[in-house]
Amino acid sequence: MAKILVVDDEAGMRRILDVNLRRDGHVVVQAEGVAQALELLKREDFDVVLTDQKMPDGSGLDILRAVHADDPTTSVVFLTAVGTLELAVESMRHGAFDFLTKPFVPDVVRAAIGRASERTALLRENEALKTTVRKLEGADEILGQSAGMCAVRELIGRVAPTNSTVLITGETGTGKELVARAIHRNSLRASKPFIAINCAAVTETLLESELFGHERGAFTGADKSRSGLFEAAHEGTLFLDEVAEMSPAAQAKLLRVLASGEIQRVGSTVTRKVNVRVLAATHRNLKERVRQALFREDLYYRLAVVPIQLAPLRERPEDLEELCRSMSHRIAEEMKVPTRQISQAALEKLEHYEFPGNVRELRNLLERALILGKSPELEPEDFILPSNASAHTSGAGNGKVEALAAQLPTDLDLRETLMRLERCLIARSLELAKGVQAEAARRLGLSRSDLGYKVGKYQLGGLVAERSANAAIDRPHPEQASSIS
Repeated sequence: MAKILVVDDEAGMRRILDVNLRRDGHVVVQAEGVAQALELLKREDFDVVLTDQKMPDGSGLDILRAVHADDPTTSVVFLTAVGTLELAVESMRHGAFDFLTKPFVPDVVRAAIGRASERTALLRENEALKTTVRKLEGADEILGQSAGMCAVRELIGRVAPTNSTVLITGETGTGKELVARAIHRNSLRASKPFIAINCAAVTETLLESELFGHERGAFTGADKSRSGLFEAAHEGTLFLDEVAEMSPAAQAKLLRVLASGEIQRVGSTVTRKVNVRVLAATHRNLKERVRQALFREDLYYRLAVVPIQLAPLRERPEDLEELCRSMSHRIAEEMKVPTRQISQAALEKLEHYEFPGNVRELRNLLERALILGKSPELEPEDFILPSNASAHTSGAGNGKVEALAAQLPTDLDLRETLMRLERCLIARSLELAKGVQAEAARRLGLSRSDLGYKVGKYQLGGLVAERSANAAIDRPHPEQASSIS
């Protein structure tokens, strides 16, 4: 089934084409001329455009140029009474898919439209595959022989052939998207699209539109109806990275999709069926966010049908040598530099490093060493590590915390003490940020929603209002500012 735009200045011809094309299940939209067709093309997406050549307000070639300027994957078929060889050659030279003449045989037109819609589907699937390949970040295998990684590979093998939702958790840089791609690659949906979105990288107001699509006029700037990622991933897999950052409204819509397989575009009352497997990932503790009322409990259980936990690199040092060997070879090929092995001394240095950025940070270190190193092997001096990041060597990163802990009594109430300390730190950060919660959240390394929850929990809303008011008083009025200057 395809969405067809039929352009012809004769109403009778449009009706005949409409009836015949609907017999094959196509959705047909009619335009009575070039101007109306161009307006429709601005607002809606079509799979095939079937157009006459000569019309009172322009030609089919005008439509062909507009279609290819907007979306080159859309197929254009000419159906004209002026069937000259010169016109046929010119239309094909400009990228038309087919050229038919009037009077026509309905079955011939239907067959041509069928081929054109198949061509559009193939082109769009090819574009999606190219996008997927571009987004791959190197490793295409789940490397490591530690017990944890062996268990992860076993889980991937068991869950991949099913349609179950999977929740992948682990610190940033542990390879959560890599696991999601491995699940898709080994599933029955492997030939269909794999589409990934980082929910934390899209603003709250745009995330719903990205996922579910929107109708024209749904919000400011929505000048054209647009399908979302759920529709784009139909029969394939949608990977929701950092799913914990979704707004309550987006969580509710996601729950509906998982429960019913139906979506609603923003600004629409029409439901659409989708067949999509959802894989989700987060570096946060979702159970804790459920307890804090920041994440829906019913959605958590929908997502965590099969949970996969990825261990940080510092907890599996036995995998380091294999990772270095494989990644070094791949990086050398990509960067067009000589392949070099890592020396035992350099490996020992890395084994004592905490790797806060996990496998992603290891790749960064290896790439830098391969580009800048001069020795036949990668040596310790090729890896410049933060001086306070190696807990095994100096413990400097924990020095202040350990000094503070040494001054505390041994019979304190740990829960109460931690809560009071957290409240003090948040209040102090809000003071320094003059009540601006976004800035305070940045200082504390929290998300804006996390800080908002804690401000309410510790009843610090009055402090936020007071600091914001003081900041406003401190800022000179525009007239005062001009007089000062």
